[in-house]
Amino acid sequence: MHNSLWATTTISYTGCAAQLFLLVFFLGTEFCLLTIMCYDRYVAICKPLHYGTLLGSRACAHMAAAAWATGFLNALLHTANTFSLPLCQGNALGQFFCEIPHVLKLSCSHSGYLREIGLIVVNVCLVFGCFTFIVFSYVQIFRAVLRIPSEQGRHKAFSTCLPHLAVVSLFVSTTAYAYLKPPSIFSPSLDLALSVLYSVVPPTLNPLIYSLRNQELRDA
Repeated sequence: MHNSLWATTTISYTGCAAQLFLLVFFLGTEFCLLTIMCYDRYVAICKPLHYGTLLGSRACAHMAAAAWATGFLNALLHTANTFSLPLCQGNALGQFFCEIPHVLKLSCSHSGYLREIGLIVVNVCLVFGCFTFIVFSYVQIFRAVLRIPSEQGRHKAFSTCLPHLAVVSLFVSTTAYAYLKPPSIFSPSLDLALSVLYSVVPPTLNPLIYSLRNQELRDA
């Protein structure tokens, strides 16, 4: 934001490392929280009588702490590995912030690059596991919603679930493409658009999905 407002295109080495750490930290935590929100909707619609037991205040606190701890550990590993590499390909990033793929392009260490690829593969496996859980949960949710006799009840359930599902789909598809596309596919404008879609749009929509649509919060 500072660079955009003041029309500067420079960032310090430590600033770049901090920016990359915070980006990966919040991205990882965001996806963990999206998975938890899916579980919340599954319990609310498919097991409403057990909601207070399964999602009490202590359970919610534990899940939130696990999400933030997972995001922190993931960001720490990626940042430590990325900035342990010798950078010998100049100092110009083709992006509006410090992003792992663009920092790696400046590296001349093959082993470090392979380590980062290994970390990304582990992340992909974890994301795939969470995404599979989300898809399975929504299959159960839609089956339960379609059995609701009243049209108003079905509409309320769908209006609660579909925005969350849309954000998850946008977040996963754009992040996966940005980090897993082959190096031969290079387009600065495409990289810029994808980065905005996964780093700016989901957090912007979160207040609308989780807060402004909540009647109690609107009343307050």
